[in-house]
Amino acid sequence: MMLEIKNLYAGVDDKQILKGINLAIMPGEMHTIMGRNGSGKSTLANVITGREGYAVIKGDILFNGESILDWSPEDRALTGIFMSFQYPVVIPGVNNTYFLKAALNAKRKHKDEKELDAADFLKLIKSKLAEMDMDANYLQRGVNEGFSGGEKKRNEILQMLTLEPALSVLDETDSGLDIDALKIVAEGVNKYRSPKRSFLVITHYQRLLNYIDPDFVHVLIDGQIVKSGGKDLAVDLEEKGYSWLEA
Repeated sequence: MMLEIKNLYAGVDDKQILKGINLAIMPGEMHTIMGRNGSGKSTLANVITGREGYAVIKGDILFNGESILDWSPEDRALTGIFMSFQYPVVIPGVNNTYFLKAALNAKRKHKDEKELDAADFLKLIKSKLAEMDMDANYLQRGVNEGFSGGEKKRNEILQMLTLEPALSVLDETDSGLDIDALKIVAEGVNKYRSPKRSFLVITHYQRLLNYIDPDFVHVLIDGQIVKSGGKDLAVDLEEKGYSWLEA
């Protein structure tokens, strides 16, 4: 099992948000979490990736059978957990080439693999840029510096394609995107799918699911998964909203 969440209670700033989450993701599976704003979707993503300030009150998170609650965010990333943020951060003065090369070589070093030199990395990153229909000028720009919303999201997917994580957590990657940018981001996700790679896709709207094909859809309301199903469940939510699932 790639990711197993067991009876997870968690929160932030002394406020309990997640209330008994259970979720199992097998290698190759894509799971989608849907819910209103404030339902706990982003909290779940941040707890999985170990973001500072979020506290686990009870329960456990296992990655490839091993508890990660005591792991730092860096250790989780090096081991193969990636997160695409709803609001990607700007890193002024650090260009994308340096950032991606450093991140990739840190991961390769962690796995006892040979680090890539500048020439090998440039060859690799150019192929990834082509997959995302991105100009090579991106590489010389600061990380997300002066980027539009769509550029930031495409840059996040470029990072995913470059780092090749086992588990990708995509937190509302579709928010703020026009249809053209949404299609490009979805295409990057679809190209990356494989029997060894898993996804947890967090979204508010069904429209992203017009372009990707999740294996399971889960509805989160008030910190609890209240219903799970296939892609048809997302269509029902688009038509009916969330009120019919509330107790």
